[in-house]
Amino acid sequence: MNTPRTVRGRLLLTLKLGEMPEHVPGWRACTHHGAEMAERIDGGVIDRLLRHHGGALRAVRLHSARQPRSARAVPGAYRFDEVEQISGVARVLRVQVRDPAGMPALLQALAELPMVERVTANHLSHAPFADAPGTVADLRTLDHTWVRQCARIDEALRYEGGDPAVVLGLADTGVSLTHVELASRLRAGFDSVDLDPETVGGVTLVGDYRRAGERPQDEVGHGSGCAGIMAALGKGMPPGAAGACGLTPVRVLGAALGPGDKRVGVGALDNIDAGMKRLIDLGVKVINMSFGTPESMLDADAPRPHEEVVRYALARGVILVAASGNSGLSERYFPAALPGVIAVGAIERGLGPASFSTRGGHVALCAPGRDIRTCGISGYQLASGTSFAAPHVAAVCALLASRAQRRAQPLDSVEARDILIASARPFAVAGVTGCGAGVLDALAALRRLDADIDHRLREEDRPADEPDALAVA
Repeated sequence: MNTPRTVRGRLLLTLKLGEMPEHVPGWRACTHHGAEMAERIDGGVIDRLLRHHGGALRAVRLHSARQPRSARAVPGAYRFDEVEQISGVARVLRVQVRDPAGMPALLQALAELPMVERVTANHLSHAPFADAPGTVADLRTLDHTWVRQCARIDEALRYEGGDPAVVLGLADTGVSLTHVELASRLRAGFDSVDLDPETVGGVTLVGDYRRAGERPQDEVGHGSGCAGIMAALGKGMPPGAAGACGLTPVRVLGAALGPGDKRVGVGALDNIDAGMKRLIDLGVKVINMSFGTPESMLDADAPRPHEEVVRYALARGVILVAASGNSGLSERYFPAALPGVIAVGAIERGLGPASFSTRGGHVALCAPGRDIRTCGISGYQLASGTSFAAPHVAAVCALLASRAQRRAQPLDSVEARDILIASARPFAVAGVTGCGAGVLDALAALRRLDADIDHRLREEDRPADEPDALAVA
């Protein structure tokens, strides 16, 4: 599942500010309300290049505006607010051409146009990134207490139980909607998967992959595993590390058959970004992203995946957490390597980095990621991978956001990352590089947040002519 693949004949085109044409409809308007896709964009050079290199074209705006038409009765292309415009999400077009053979030349030609900000092929992203095998162990008898103890999750939950108004977003393969651990814990989610087997050659899609809708049912088990770590009731596994915080799932990855016919998650960048944008607009505070695209899959001068939607999330104050990858190498996966994202590696029982954990200077810290007891599609599973380390950190970020909100203080992704790094405990082995600052310590992170807020409040009350105590020290 790691060989380079794209959605054939489909590209993502971001126009510069002021260049988005009014007449191009939104993707949801076409898929949900019967609007016709546009067969022209600018009536000029963009259309000529698209037809010359790719034959006929069909185009839609990828994202919907945050404000509905009832709130601002203007054409969709002009309903986007300033944050949507500046971040770029308002200016992304999803373009399908008839003949994919000319795609390399088309991408190069479009990138040279002055009205084009960026253009990229529509890559496929995967979860898990690669095999991250667990030990041969009995799900019923394996001791899982080390996971909670090393990260001090139970102590953290006694210190801060979480606020139901703080909502986690899960962008993944969906969740098991009727699972005994999850059914009563979930907010209404949705499904943005829209794949065509004819355009993803070499990938065998299974289940529901064509009908984006409002039911994020998991057909892989990956998303359910992440959800259990964050939000389980605790009936047959440890309770979710996010305490009382809410959880909104979005299915951005469909199901495909991997080696040995094991189901894996696969999703197109446009499906993922569209799901992320809507999730942000629903008001989630933290998003867990346990998927990725390796840098080696991209051309050297190609735009990095998810840049616009990550900028948009950060501008809205959303805390972003991503799994670093399971290659065991020093390399970059996206979105984990994008600025502002908290990249998470995995440790195992001995509190050293797992052999599969992808390394790099962008990794912030590590969390438990081998043989984690969590939810499956039905029942429970032992899950291994950075995919299952990241939800531990996302859950603690939700507790941090709850604590900050309880104290009427703001908290963004950069601040949360700094707190997690400053409060991490050392690895149990010496000489670790590329795995971040150490091991997640949930209780220490909450205490660090309180200390930072206390200092901030003291500074606000300090007379202008009195020196900063920390600076003097």
